[in-house]
Amino acid sequence: MLRLIGAVGYIWLVMAISSVAQRCNDTNSPVLDTSGQALQRGVEYYILPSSNSSGGGLTLINRNGSCPLYVGQEDQASSQGYTVTFAPFFEQETIIRESRDFSVQFVASTICIQSTAWRLGERDPETQRRLIVTGGETGYFRIERNGEGYYLAWCPTDVCPICKFDCGSAGILVQNGKRLLALDGPVLSVVFMRA
Repeated sequence: MLRLIGAVGYIWLVMAISSVAQRCNDTNSPVLDTSGQALQRGVEYYILPSSNSSGGGLTLINRNGSCPLYVGQEDQASSQGYTVTFAPFFEQETIIRESRDFSVQFVASTICIQSTAWRLGERDPETQRRLIVTGGETGYFRIERNGEGYYLAWCPTDVCPICKFDCGSAGILVQNGKRLLALDGPVLSVVFMRA
């Protein structure tokens, strides 16, 4: 009898989560690329600064001469960086929506024997900003809209709807001539260009 109650409770929980996800999908606008098309699961895109930002596209940065590699920005505005692919948190989703969780990874080979999927890294001891690194357990990010386009954020509430996270918006932290993507500072406005 207890197994039956547990099974019914589990089925109800899955249906409730699916229902909430479907309602959210109907209200969150798709994130658009530079040609006005919605970002698609598995399609390669460049993440570039908006016209009012400096530097180039997002890339892998070797911060301290060893793995893991960090997410950062090319120095030159003419450099597009590496392409990335997105995967919405919910398997049935095929497009990336504003304020919804997704995973992201670079489409690149590295010297590190690890994935190029993004995740939240350590807090920089000097600035107290949280860095974005690659490898290890997959992290979930989101895209928010601002006046110049979009910005990247970390606030994985689709992953854990009842959890309260220390959310943050992503921007550039310059250290030792390297442009690192970090939370908790001024935001980097970005656009997405299909490769």
